[in-house]
Amino acid sequence: MLEYSMLYPKSTASRRAVPLNGMWKFRLDENGTGRQQGWTDGIPGADWIPVPASFQDFYTDKDTREFTGDVWYETDAFVPSEWEGGQVLVRFGAATHRAEVYVNGIKVTEHEGGFLPFLADVTEIVRYNAHNKLIVKVNNELTETNIPCGQTITLENGKKMSKPYFDFFNYSGLQRAVYLMSVPTEAIFDFDLTYELEGIEGDYAKTAKIAYHVKTNGGHLVKLALFDENGEEAASAEGKDGILEVRNARLWQVRNAYLYRLVVQILDDSLVLDEYEQEIGIRTVEVKGTDILLNGKPVYLRGFGKHEDSDIVGRGFNIGVMKRDFELMKWIGANSFRTSHYPYAEEIYQMADREGFLVIDEVAAVGLFASMMNFMEASTGKQTAFFEKETTPILLKAHLKAIEEMVARDKNHPCVIAWSLLNEPETTNEAAVPYFKEVFEKARELDPQHRPRTFALVMNSTPGACKCYQFSDIIALNRYFGWYVSGGYEIVNAQAMFRKEMDSWRALNLNKPFIFTEYGADTLASEHKLPSVMWSQEYQKEYLEMTHSIFDSYDFVKGEQIWNFADFQTWEGILRVNGNKKGVFTRQRQPKDVAYLLKQRWESLPLDFKAGGVALPEGRSHNG
Repeated sequence: MLEYSMLYPKSTASRRAVPLNGMWKFRLDENGTGRQQGWTDGIPGADWIPVPASFQDFYTDKDTREFTGDVWYETDAFVPSEWEGGQVLVRFGAATHRAEVYVNGIKVTEHEGGFLPFLADVTEIVRYNAHNKLIVKVNNELTETNIPCGQTITLENGKKMSKPYFDFFNYSGLQRAVYLMSVPTEAIFDFDLTYELEGIEGDYAKTAKIAYHVKTNGGHLVKLALFDENGEEAASAEGKDGILEVRNARLWQVRNAYLYRLVVQILDDSLVLDEYEQEIGIRTVEVKGTDILLNGKPVYLRGFGKHEDSDIVGRGFNIGVMKRDFELMKWIGANSFRTSHYPYAEEIYQMADREGFLVIDEVAAVGLFASMMNFMEASTGKQTAFFEKETTPILLKAHLKAIEEMVARDKNHPCVIAWSLLNEPETTNEAAVPYFKEVFEKARELDPQHRPRTFALVMNSTPGACKCYQFSDIIALNRYFGWYVSGGYEIVNAQAMFRKEMDSWRALNLNKPFIFTEYGADTLASEHKLPSVMWSQEYQKEYLEMTHSIFDSYDFVKGEQIWNFADFQTWEGILRVNGNKKGVFTRQRQPKDVAYLLKQRWESLPLDFKAGGVALPEGRSHNG
């Protein structure tokens, strides 16, 4: 069962985690014949490439950037002799979108799903006190039976091409960290935590009860100890199931994080057989009526839809970019973001834990709407009956597996306050209903904390047409009135259409919180024009002022996450000028003019904005 552990690699008293990041051998497999030619034993004539990173943007030729098919990676990993007698594992943070792994020429595992970790047990295959050859074949083809969805076509010259049903570039490869790990034969491979608070006053609870369930592959005693930030023991317990009771517990709060250190051990008398530790935050999250509650108090989300996207490394994890992004989010007054449109690298959640950001964690279920331009065509009311396909059961299986892996990996992060289970799917056909039912029930079943579940509704998912909004605990809307619909001088019509839809939602009296998970306007940082035109900085400002006035008019709207944090790469086309330009910041992480408008707004909004259902009069926007 340890193969399916999602615990982040750490070195402890009983474990070793050695990163294999660096320069790996690399080669495209243009003809898909690498396996037949023996590349599982070594890649001939290979180039060198950084890991972790996307492979596309290092090179200067278009065939490599657009390459669709198999790519091969190779490195050597030294396994010390002292690891013999335990378990030796290799762990990949992600391989996009599917991978086969070979050690010393022997296939050790395969995995489908490009944004979550997987492990291979190589204990019986590695040579000890020697170098071992690690080879990975990664395939980045898009299909309708795996998430994210799309097509792979063949051009007239015989080359394959990715045709995504989503509006971001199909970056791929070994985009996250790779580790070689040693763990004991009897080991901890998972634990669940739930929280109950009593007597909350300010940043503290008189008592916090942390119910836990530890999973191991043996029968020895399990012991837990919880330490505060001063290193003092705050609670302890024994057994695989039980309760840690913390007196005068410091709570994890929005932008005011406090983290305890949980140490879990397997003991044989006084001998430590295994040890794992993780920072945790004591907090509760729930939806009550139209409020999103953290530690029983209403919170108003302000922040972003984001992407893992930056120059040169593409979607590869970049620790420097991560740091810059969090500093910009703090500067602008944000408190939240959605991991659009896939689970992010684990280090980003660890950072959000430390910084007190609220995260809507999204599985890679994007493109479940058969259109290369769903952001445009859904606005026209187009319907695709996506879930009526013969292949839908295969897609559902992959989708459920990805949810299982995401929840297993991220369930103990205090920053994760909700699960987003789909982005902009086709919901206007009855065939979507049983699909959604399974997806939402699986997420509830898997999460011990029963966090709120949601999905982002595309523009044709209106109150009268959407068959699936009832499954969401939080109604999340992606709306582009004033951009894809009635932009420019027609913005007055866009505002009227927007209000008409919001009035229709209000008439349903759902008694649920609404948040906007996307809204925005493409803007070139270089473009200024008076009077404004679309794509100018002036128009982006006018668009936001109109949009915010709508948000502020409805008491059930409890959050706004603008699209997008920063400009990002997409496929090329007449609607995209070298990428999506809806960023508040440029791709190089510098502010556009609208960043200052958002900073003024967000810093003026109280954390409990509209708590108890108080909205501003129609037509007015909160400006502090």
